[in-house]
Amino acid sequence: MNLFDTVLRCVATLVVFLTLPLVIGQTEHKVMAHMQGRLGPMYAGGFHGWAQLIADGVKFAQKEDIVPAGADRRIFQLAPAVSLLPYLFVLLAIPVGPDGFVGQAIDAGLFFVLAVLGVGVIGKLMAGWASANKFSLLGGLRTAAQLMSYELPMVLAAASVAMAAGTLSLPGIVDAWEWYWIPWQVIGAFVFFTAGLAELQRPPFDMPVADSEIIFGAYTEYTGLRFALFLLSEYVGILVVSALTAVLFLGGWHGPLPDQLGWLWTLLKTFALAFVVIWLRVTYPRLREDQLMRFAWTALIPLALVQLALTGIIKVAIS
Repeated sequence: MNLFDTVLRCVATLVVFLTLPLVIGQTEHKVMAHMQGRLGPMYAGGFHGWAQLIADGVKFAQKEDIVPAGADRRIFQLAPAVSLLPYLFVLLAIPVGPDGFVGQAIDAGLFFVLAVLGVGVIGKLMAGWASANKFSLLGGLRTAAQLMSYELPMVLAAASVAMAAGTLSLPGIVDAWEWYWIPWQVIGAFVFFTAGLAELQRPPFDMPVADSEIIFGAYTEYTGLRFALFLLSEYVGILVVSALTAVLFLGGWHGPLPDQLGWLWTLLKTFALAFVVIWLRVTYPRLREDQLMRFAWTALIPLALVQLALTGIIKVAIS
């Protein structure tokens, strides 16, 4: 790989990082407007509220940048970047199509993306601790508890599909994928996708930002563009979790389209899963904190272990 090719791949990944999450954000505005009968997001700019996302961006840019007097200033200012940037590095390792259509192929790519995803949550912990606000601190502690609870089922579910493929390389997993994996990997797909939503703190797993209890959790003291960066990290997280689910459990670029158009099939699967994420936000109410923890330890982890055992049995039977 020469220097030009490396720069081109990095630029392409950066473009995806800056555009597709905004598309998901705009889609969420419209989907929620239709499902819940919201009129506000349908007016900005005229036809179907096409300028709503632009209006939101202008609003955030105009807000005053405030740092609380008692806050740890450097950590407070650094937290949004720590929350957002790890998703950029994860996008570099997600294969979009065959024949090297990936930012950077990594032999242990699955370990890499799972490890880096955990770094993004640290940014939220930093924000909660540095804000000098008891509600922010409580939101940060809930984030830590949620991370520890849902990281394990996510890793176990990913280990199952890696065992089935016999490799930790993400392109290798997609190459090894067969359509008949779907029935016996469906439990792992459910566990991985659900745990991913919990790590993103998306409804119904949004107790760390429960506005009726702790204002807005770790983000309470943030204003303007720093607050917008936290929101952007959520939408990039939706893109990453949806893309990883599509690559690991739905075959990535495999589909009825020719291999040359496999990238389009990957994007279609990713956006279909992103729509499900939005749909779940509209459909289900927020869980209580105890219900959220119980669901991870008594439901998702046993299901992930069942999937792991099933994968081992089938692999032994096939070999």
